[in-house]
Amino acid sequence: MAYIDNEKLRVVYGDFTLGVHGEGFSYIFSYAQGGLESIVKDGYEWLFRCPGPTFWRALTDNDRGSKFHIKSGHWLAADMFIDCQDITVITDGTVQNYKAPDNNSYGGDVPANEVTVRYLYKTISVPATTVIVSYTVNPSGKIKVDVHYDGKKDLPELPVFGMRFILPTVAEKYIYKGLSGETYPDRKAGAQQGVFEVTDLSLTPYIVPQECGMRMDTEWLEVTRRTSQDRSKTDGSQHTLRIEMADAKFDFSCLPYTASEIENALHHEELPPARRTVLCIYGAVRGVGGIDSWGSDVEEAYHISAEKDIDYSFYIC
Repeated sequence: MAYIDNEKLRVVYGDFTLGVHGEGFSYIFSYAQGGLESIVKDGYEWLFRCPGPTFWRALTDNDRGSKFHIKSGHWLAADMFIDCQDITVITDGTVQNYKAPDNNSYGGDVPANEVTVRYLYKTISVPATTVIVSYTVNPSGKIKVDVHYDGKKDLPELPVFGMRFILPTVAEKYIYKGLSGETYPDRKAGAQQGVFEVTDLSLTPYIVPQECGMRMDTEWLEVTRRTSQDRSKTDGSQHTLRIEMADAKFDFSCLPYTASEIENALHHEELPPARRTVLCIYGAVRGVGGIDSWGSDVEEAYHISAEKDIDYSFYIC
């Protein structure tokens, strides 16, 4: 019998997925795909595929000049391929045996005050390291995302570290509270703190497509779309996904392309038609430099050591 209580979560243990449901929201966590497979809020789907750790931003002319891609290039491969090695499901503080056939013992919807799904990923870097992503859901539908990168000796410097969410269609706009304009750790001294709206998600028109669109020191972000999963169906109403800071401000980019798509294009006309929104929430971002574009590296203070742990958190609302 279905369990109905708006003050509690409804948890459904499937053979391949875990469903977490409440008033106005439905989340699906995949065992087979190794990630959060679906975020439905007020009837609208917000995920095109499972989010996962991201380690790469598109190169800049400065990166190419300093041969950063030669030193740290295998993070591009790690950004594209990662292995989910373990999944833990915790409800109300108790670790659950979610695998079939033991999941049959739950017998339908199960009430819970809090559900945490934890994914352990192993990178294909050499040496390999691990990333743990934990999603904790409360009855209001708010998801706390905790991300931990395990620093490993002998790994080269990271371009970025964060989580990449691919939304089903192109966003109409986003509004955020943070620093004005495009900012980076070594390019934000002149930025102003405030609330800003961005309606143009296209790439900065450099001659060669490259890294752009970073927003630093963000307290919250709202991404707005008008289309459903199938972009040919538009009901005209706006729907919004909100990201909020947890313990510290976050950085983000919201573009129509992944870093690898940008990397593969030497001219803007080589980019595919914009179909999705690539939203990346970062816990660490490398600087972009600018001393020159023919050899000088980013200043030491703006490097990201891959040998040190990185932890950050944010909320999906």
